[in-house]
Amino acid sequence: MESSGGTPSCELTDKAKKYDRQLRLWGDHGQVALESGHVCLINASASGTETLKSLVLPGLGSVTIIDDTKVTPQDVGNNFFVESESVGSARGEVTLRLLLELNPEVRGTFVEQPLTEILDNQPDFFTPFSCVVATCLPECTLLTLSKVLWEAKIPLVVVRTYGMIGYLRVQMEEHTVVESHPDNEMPDLRLDRPFPALQKYIDSLDLDSMDHREHSHVPYVVILYKVLQRWIQEHGAAPASYKERKAFAEMVREGMREKESGRGDTIEENFEEGIKAVNTALLPTTIPSVVQSILNEASSITPSPTTKPFWIMARALHEFITSEGRGALPVRGTIPDMTADSEKYIKVQNLYREQAAQDADWVLRRVQEHSQQLGPRKVISSLESSVKTFCKNAHALRVIKGKSIAEEYKGSINLSEIGSHLENPDSELVWYVMLRAVDQFQSEFRAYPGYFQDQVETDIVRLKVCVNKLLADWGCGPIIKDDFIHEMCRYGAAEVHSVAAYMGGCAAHEVIKVVTGQYVPVNHTHIYSAITATSATFSL
Repeated sequence: MESSGGTPSCELTDKAKKYDRQLRLWGDHGQVALESGHVCLINASASGTETLKSLVLPGLGSVTIIDDTKVTPQDVGNNFFVESESVGSARGEVTLRLLLELNPEVRGTFVEQPLTEILDNQPDFFTPFSCVVATCLPECTLLTLSKVLWEAKIPLVVVRTYGMIGYLRVQMEEHTVVESHPDNEMPDLRLDRPFPALQKYIDSLDLDSMDHREHSHVPYVVILYKVLQRWIQEHGAAPASYKERKAFAEMVREGMREKESGRGDTIEENFEEGIKAVNTALLPTTIPSVVQSILNEASSITPSPTTKPFWIMARALHEFITSEGRGALPVRGTIPDMTADSEKYIKVQNLYREQAAQDADWVLRRVQEHSQQLGPRKVISSLESSVKTFCKNAHALRVIKGKSIAEEYKGSINLSEIGSHLENPDSELVWYVMLRAVDQFQSEFRAYPGYFQDQVETDIVRLKVCVNKLLADWGCGPIIKDDFIHEMCRYGAAEVHSVAAYMGGCAAHEVIKVVTGQYVPVNHTHIYSAITATSATFSL
């Protein structure tokens, strides 16, 4: 038997088994997006191959490795994807072969050409890629790559390990996220402003006339709404403070019935659930400030053929809120599990689902109207499904507006952020300063500090000059301790595999977020210290 797409159902089952855990994170549509992705890795270093490993295993569609170096004994010591027999062979070719053995469904190619030549002679080379991952690049080459990808609107993830320090930088001009998967998501029950169908159904139920069994199986959304109406009649407004909500919970408890049994009194679990849900279920129906700012921006956009579908849907959503929604977002259509009989729970569940479908249908019609005005070229794929997903997740929309690495390195940097963090001697930001300084050192002396053992003492002095010059350019005093300078010279730009493995996993997470369009990527610099096993993210 075959599915509608023509793929044997047994194959779908096998894939579901293979990718079961990740499908729970980003769903079938997220997996499809990942399998359509094409990622380019620049330099198959330990950090680079660890990043690709964590992309190949979950089923990324295609990978391309650009690397013009040969395998060295140092690679054998820190890179799991090279072998001692391959010393002297093309590193990108060797690592690609071993990486693809992890997942035969992933396709891969290898380019043995210097990146500088590609940047100079093939400006459109990076156009097909969903994302580019760069490792082990000198500062001048990184800045050129940054500029090229920024202008092409292709995301760039820079991952780097330097001794015991890890660095991750995500460069994106604009990244929109519909399915951000927020932590500790609150239910959307609308008890403070129920939609007509829900209010009509709840009003039709009389808790006092129910027998004990029926009374103990009423969904708590019904209980809380009825108690809320009593509370408002007595107090004039919904409970807002902790003290008021505690009193409200006691009012709910007063409506609970007890029944004698051979083992003592039995309580009604639905009422207990309602009491536990008071703090979340009674939250006022509002639009989060982050989402409101997105909607305000969308309302000022005049749709054109180049407008992203996200902004067209956001504009339609804004129009829904100002008219049909009466100041509220569309109903999400999902409710928590509740102790209740199947008939009543399914009835309440369907009321929320039907209202969510009506709200999404209104937004869909507005999106279609906007799309038709833009002509046949502007077609949003899977339009109905996209709008439903957009409306369901409207409370957690996110937009990241980034800064290019080239812009950051040329002086457009958040100096107040740097100054405030450097006042803390334990801040991970000191390692950002040190990495910037060693890059300047490499640009000037054509080697990283400490790389040649017989020059360590000289390099310490030189690196200190680079650090102080960098801080002076930022208007900061010489506040970096000499211990950090000695530490960087001790590393000599070595990659430690355990640090590379950790940073490669972090980088792969960010690539997956970019490719699937789910979860919120780092904005924009992440620093990890294996010395203290701590990390921090900075928006510089």
